[in-house]
Amino acid sequence: MDVPSLKSRLIASAVVMLFVLLPAIGFTLDDAFAKHLLKAVEQELTAHSYSILAETDYIDGELLTPTNFQESQFNVIDSGLYALISDQIPIAGTSTETPIETKTQRLIWHSDSALNITSMDNLFYPAQGERAFYSVTFAEQAMFVSSFSVNFADLNQDMPLTLHIAKSQQDYMAAQKAFRQQLLIWLAIIAIVFAAVMWWWLSWTLKPLKQLTHELKTIEQGDSESVAGDYPIEVKPAISQLNNLLSNEQTQRLRYRNALADLAHSLKTPLATISSAEAVSSEIQQEVSKINHIVEHQLKRAQSAGQSAWRLSVDIKPCIDKLLSAMAKIYRDKTVTVAVEVADGAKFKGDEADLMEILGNLLDNAYKAATAKVAVTVNVSAKYLTLSIADDGVGISEHKRDSIMQRGVRADTYEQGHGIGLAIVRDIVTSYQGKIDIKRDAELGGALFELSFHIN
Repeated sequence: MDVPSLKSRLIASAVVMLFVLLPAIGFTLDDAFAKHLLKAVEQELTAHSYSILAETDYIDGELLTPTNFQESQFNVIDSGLYALISDQIPIAGTSTETPIETKTQRLIWHSDSALNITSMDNLFYPAQGERAFYSVTFAEQAMFVSSFSVNFADLNQDMPLTLHIAKSQQDYMAAQKAFRQQLLIWLAIIAIVFAAVMWWWLSWTLKPLKQLTHELKTIEQGDSESVAGDYPIEVKPAISQLNNLLSNEQTQRLRYRNALADLAHSLKTPLATISSAEAVSSEIQQEVSKINHIVEHQLKRAQSAGQSAWRLSVDIKPCIDKLLSAMAKIYRDKTVTVAVEVADGAKFKGDEADLMEILGNLLDNAYKAATAKVAVTVNVSAKYLTLSIADDGVGISEHKRDSIMQRGVRADTYEQGHGIGLAIVRDIVTSYQGKIDIKRDAELGGALFELSFHIN
């Protein structure tokens, strides 16, 4: 399972902040504004009730109410601001044991603005001296209402009244809508600014990693020996360990090259002595010559091993062209059509000699096994380099596909053409952490050798 990159994690965190935190802030601000607006409406209605009660009196059994208001909306019919006064009237008698009195409300006064209001069924009647603020619908309008119950007394006669100040919710809803529109605009602006800042912050934060990637590419291409840039203090220990690893790897390869070179040189002198001896037969001379060729080959491999293979990058297409040209000369008596398909810019991250040996052995086997066709395909994906060599021969049976990769198995122990040098191919591919699959090619019908290497 692939681990998400640091960039994707940081972007995911920014997205969470952008689409979770900002909406949460928006909802919080909207709720706070709505509560503040509602409190302002309540305070406004309370102030109106105090103003009206200040001008209201109860004298000689008659309720005196204001006829003109400082607030002009009370004087305009259906203005959206209304004042109503109701009293409570007994409608039933009392019991001899427990006095019980049922009362109904009666509208006894209203402001000019409430001339068209007749229903009072939804209004609240709090206890004497208490106030209630609530929302109801009457006169086909959504209203905020502040109801305040008071008691007027004159000549020992009580007159309990409830003053209702009602205001249309239209202004409240309009103010809330305007606020939400402004809030959305500002949240959108903040989101855009936040995204831009986060993008700049991500680029600035990940810049050392991009620099490290660039330096590793220069090392891979052989233009540098170590990571030498300036990095944050958190990354410096890892950089130091990486440089130590590069140095040790180079030292180990140098030791490997020297050891092979010493071994090859130590063998050349005895072989030269044997070859120059007069009593040596021609058969022995031929075997000594083969050994000399092997020694020369290992000396070349030792020289190429002095460089880090992962620092090399070999174009695959020219290598294939050289080998096919050689195969055409070697098998000039055999008509073989070769289809080559190589991805643009395909490179093998390793030693050219190793690539030539891998492809040389596989192409040689394919030419030997083929009836008339050979196909060479090179594909590059985001993670893998895939080399495929197929022929239209008889193929390789499944029970032999593992055995032919073993060292010591001869080519003439199974179908013609396969097996020569495959153990060497296996060793080289394994050294690059690659993988070999032997299949039957679906198109040509013969053997298919598929090699895959990790790119990163």
